Order: sequence, then structure tokens, then C-alpha cells
Amino acid sequence: MKTFELTGELRNEFGKKAAKAMRKQDLIPCNLYGLGNNITFTVHAADVRKLIYTPDTMVVALTIGAEKHMAVVKEMQFHPISDNCLHIDFLEVNETKPVTVEIPVQLDGHAAGVKAGGKLSLEMRKLKVNGIYTQIPDRIVIDITNLGLGKKIAVNDVKVEGLKMMNVKDACVAQVKATRASAAAEAAE
Repeated sequence: MKTFELTGELRNEFGKKAAKAMRKQDLIPCNLYGLGNNITFTVHAADVRKLIYTPDTMVVALTIGAEKHMAVVKEMQFHPISDNCLHIDFLEVNETKPVTVEIPVQLDGHAAGVKAGGKLSLEMRKLKVNGIYTQIPDRIVIDITNLGLGKKIAVNDVKVEGLKMMNVKDACVAQVKATRASAAAEAAE
């Protein structure tokens, strides 16, 4: 997993009125949970832009005051109209306690079913995994070269060492769907 450096300032004021005033100053209220710590702090909106608008899952090296913490983003809240980030919850991680995060899926190769006239469909862009944060990869790469026409890859078929898949086991990750052209070619044979 990639590491993202972020600096925050401890927060003294709480409530709706204080949060609204912080957002006017281009600050985002944040919380850090886990490992016995519950810390409230703020970060500048410009500092988290690359963390928010990326498909990658990152470990955040938080510096709050003089303390340093390793964390992952647990939840983000956005304004329904302006799409500005309103709040971020971080979960503190370490090398002994497993954490559950979503990892992007990347398909690799050319499916045999596509060569036969089918259409490749990626059904799940991210998979939820549980494991130690140092063992979690940037992406889950799935080889689809042997994926035939009408076949699928389920969550149960995806294996990553040191990680436990948290999605439903028979949920479809990727499949090659039959098209009219492939059905016509098959009928002609």
C-alpha cells in the first residue's frame, strides 16, 4: 500500500457551529479511532485532495501536533450538492491488528471469450479484504486469459496471500457475456 503524509491540528471546539466555522476556513473536521485513541483534529482541504480523489487505497501517516499515527480512511462524508468533503474518519492501524479495507481490482490479459465475440464486464471495481495493513497490495490483479464465453470469476476464485476476502463468496467479480454476434456465430456452426 502507498503511504500518504498528512498533518493535522488538534481541535478544541465541537458541535455544528464550530464545524461550520472550520469549513468556512477551508478546514475539514476529522476523527482518529482505534487502539484506544480517539483524537479530534482538522486538516486543510487542499492537503487531502490527492487522498480523496484517487482509486488507490493508501495508508495515512498522520502527524497531529507532536504525535505520529498510521491510519487508513474509514469513512468520508460529502456535501450532497457541492461535493465538498465535510468530514473524514480515520482508523489507526498497526502490524498486529488486521484491518478491513476496499482494494481496487485490475484485470490482466485478453479473455478467450472476448476473442470468441463476447463482451468483458467488470462487475466489482473494488473488493473488501481483511488483513495486516503491511500485507495489503495497491491493487488486486486478476488474470483473465482463460476466461471463456459465458464464464465468470467469483470472489471465491480470487486468492491473495495473507488476506481474507470479505465480500460474498459467490459474487461475480468479472465475466464474459455472450453477445448477439457470438450467439449468431455459435448457431451458424
